[in-house]
Amino acid sequence: MTTTSALYDIPGPHARARHRAYGILAAVVLLLLLGWVVYALIDTGQFAAEKWRPFEYKGIQLLLLRGLGNTLKAFALAAILSLALGAVLAAGRLSDHGTVRWVATLVVEFFRAMPVLVMIFFIFVALKAQPLPALVAGLTLYNGSVLAEVFRAGVNSVERGQREAAYSLGLRKTQVMAYVLVPQGVRAMLPAIISQLVVALKDTSLGFLITYEEFLHAGKLIAGNLDYGLPFIPVVMVISPVYIGMCMLLSWFANWVAQRERRSVKTEAVRVAPAEPATMLPGDTRT
Repeated sequence: MTTTSALYDIPGPHARARHRAYGILAAVVLLLLLGWVVYALIDTGQFAAEKWRPFEYKGIQLLLLRGLGNTLKAFALAAILSLALGAVLAAGRLSDHGTVRWVATLVVEFFRAMPVLVMIFFIFVALKAQPLPALVAGLTLYNGSVLAEVFRAGVNSVERGQREAAYSLGLRKTQVMAYVLVPQGVRAMLPAIISQLVVALKDTSLGFLITYEEFLHAGKLIAGNLDYGLPFIPVVMVISPVYIGMCMLLSWFANWVAQRERRSVKTEAVRVAPAEPATMLPGDTRT
């Protein structure tokens, strides 16, 4: 016999068999699609030794490593500056002063609406900045504005009673933010913060458009080499897993931080001793 849930009916034997069949059919379709892609790559000669030979040379390997290092450098700078800018703009949006709040809102909405590539090109061409500062500045302005909204939403997600209790103890607004609201709001902010940092990491690839020698720029130089038959697909197959791995590593780090925070003494629930029978009062005849 089957039981029911408040959200859905638990499937019975026939439904489970049908779902199993659907799963097998989907797996077969995916395998066929993967087989077709591999066949197309083989048929077009993408696995030919000529196209993969460049990766055997030390100069090519050093070019890719240098590009990867430049990508990580741009990302590190953009991530740190974006977090700092986001915190400042979020503080402005949460300010009690109307003028500060209005200016912070204007800055956030403007840079959130502006395409990041346009900002990078404007800083690089109009302001005549070097490729690295132009890339980092564009990423910082965009991602910092988005993170400002993340920080503001995280602080506002804390129950209002927490704020009122802190003020009732005589804490100033800065102390309330630093000791009460922000530590509790970090849990709600963390997934969105990591997602935005992943976006910043992927957007560093826009640097190749302004001749910044990052990872994608190094791959573009290799892919356009006529001596090796324009190995575009092999370059994609080498570069893509690296980007995916860096994004997964960033997500793993976020999960590690979240688990460590849950185990922290500051956020761990306090154990309360079980209630014990009260002492009998004089004249109390209850048993």
